[in-house]
Amino acid sequence: MQEQPCFAFVMIYVVLSALWILASAVTRYSIPEEIPVGTVIANIATDLGLDAHSLLERKVKLDYIHSKKYLEINKDTGELYIAEKIDREYLCPAKTSSFCFLKMDVIIESPIRIFNIELEIMDINDNAPQFRRERIPLDVSESTTPGERFSLTNAVDADVGENSIKTYYLSDSDTFTIEIQSGSDGTKYVDLVLKANLDREKQAVHTLTLTAVDGGVPARSGTASIIVQVLDTNDNAPQFDRQVYSVDLIENAPIGTLIMQMNATDLDEGVNAEVIYSFTLYTSEKTQETFSLDPSSGEIRVKDMIDFEEVKSFEMYVEAKDKAVNPLSGQCKILVFITDLNDNHPEITIKSFQSSIRENDPVGTVIAIISVSDRDSGDNGKVVLSIHNAEILPFALNKSSEDFFELTVTESLDREVKNSYDITFLVTDRGTPPLTDNETISLTIQDVNDNAPTFPQSLYTIYLMENNEPGTPAGVIIATVSAQDPDLNQNAHISYIIISRDKTVIPLVSMIDINSESGDLYSKQSFNYENLKSFHFEVQATDSGVPSLNSNLTVNVFITDENDNSPVILPPYSEPGSVNSENIPYSAEAGYFVAKIRAVDADSGYNALLNTYIFHLFR
Repeated sequence: MQEQPCFAFVMIYVVLSALWILASAVTRYSIPEEIPVGTVIANIATDLGLDAHSLLERKVKLDYIHSKKYLEINKDTGELYIAEKIDREYLCPAKTSSFCFLKMDVIIESPIRIFNIELEIMDINDNAPQFRRERIPLDVSESTTPGERFSLTNAVDADVGENSIKTYYLSDSDTFTIEIQSGSDGTKYVDLVLKANLDREKQAVHTLTLTAVDGGVPARSGTASIIVQVLDTNDNAPQFDRQVYSVDLIENAPIGTLIMQMNATDLDEGVNAEVIYSFTLYTSEKTQETFSLDPSSGEIRVKDMIDFEEVKSFEMYVEAKDKAVNPLSGQCKILVFITDLNDNHPEITIKSFQSSIRENDPVGTVIAIISVSDRDSGDNGKVVLSIHNAEILPFALNKSSEDFFELTVTESLDREVKNSYDITFLVTDRGTPPLTDNETISLTIQDVNDNAPTFPQSLYTIYLMENNEPGTPAGVIIATVSAQDPDLNQNAHISYIIISRDKTVIPLVSMIDINSESGDLYSKQSFNYENLKSFHFEVQATDSGVPSLNSNLTVNVFITDENDNSPVILPPYSEPGSVNSENIPYSAEAGYFVAKIRAVDADSGYNALLNTYIFHLFR
């Protein structure tokens, strides 16, 4: 959108000087109501010390308490501008305070931060005073003494402060004047006061004009006509025993509950002493909707539900009027103070939440931002936030600002031990009995490659018969090695290779091979025990993580002997089929040494154990 200059009347207040990690000081702006849509009122990037160029990347957003989005942030410049016309009287209809604030939070991510913003909406004089009735009839006895007061309907003005009603004026009259009173909330009330004796025979009707003027610049006004009918009779007005009554009432009191019973006395007799009760025009419509007044008995009862969180006190004005032809009246004020009950459950709001974190994220990592609230007051509105089973969880709550908490990591995480957590927050108020609420979030722990593959043993032995049949991969599997990795997915995908550290004459690559995926070992040649009796090598298992991790296994291969060699007779009798002769004397006796035959076998063990015997004699 096109940039517009900020209004000169925008004021910025920094309420706190200390900056918290996530929820900073409250930044307050002040603007008048009704300023045009699109008006730039501030630059939050400048005011909050943020980089305007990073706002879009950090997903800056406004979190409203109200449903309407009155403001927006230009994520390119950081300018805060009006998105919808602001009517102070619509936003803050109650006139219990001259202040009207629009509260919101500025939330950014990476890292997560939250800033509290308060926009004060200043009133302008855009409403004129209005009377509830344009014509005010009054019946006044001619015997009424000067100084008698008559309640008039007051005017109302939706504006506040200097723009609200400041005074009333009465048209010129020799007989009547007005007196202005102020209610506890600053509302101006006006009484018509008789200042001279009446003579019905001279003038039966007095027509007056009452003007209400506010304090705006320029001022606005509204008028009503007062029609005074002069009558005769009744000269004693009903009287209450006091001018102001005070009563305490607990909220949620059942409909029909008796608040108090009015009792006004009239010194007259007969119908002139019979009193009827009514609320005066000073009593607000809200009060009259909440309480009933029996005109005959004077009983005031509850007729609608009362919520302390909406209204903390009521002010009502009761008039006692006699039944004379020319009735007289007396007035009193009743103050009803509402006592809070613990009738609102505390609430938990998850403002921001990372649903998954890595198992190697450091202690202190912020997982979520949680806010708590309770509409009650006093101890009923004070809350305590905790984590269910916190003593067995590696997380903790840290209070970052009023009613805001951070959920942080307090211990190192290990996905292989626990891969997810269900974290339940419990909030309890300090009422009697206390009320509670809970909220559960689920957190997933992401895997990192922090475990190397492991073999079940560090040394593996293979016994292989010589003269085996070679072949890869169609050859016979001589053994299978297998490693395990507790990580997930690629971090747990293992491949195998052979590492040679044997100094044998025959290259290892020509003797043995391995399937990189399965760990199956194959012989690539036929072994001869008589040439090679053993060799060893290492198998390395490597995962597919980044960076990868590995471990080694030592494999010893022993070639076992097969009886594949015939015995050999050593010289001089070594020629096959040869005939050798030895001479012995005729006198040789038994046991005479004739010859020594020697033989050897290239095999070993029992395969090389020889038996020699004579299987044929020649004569």
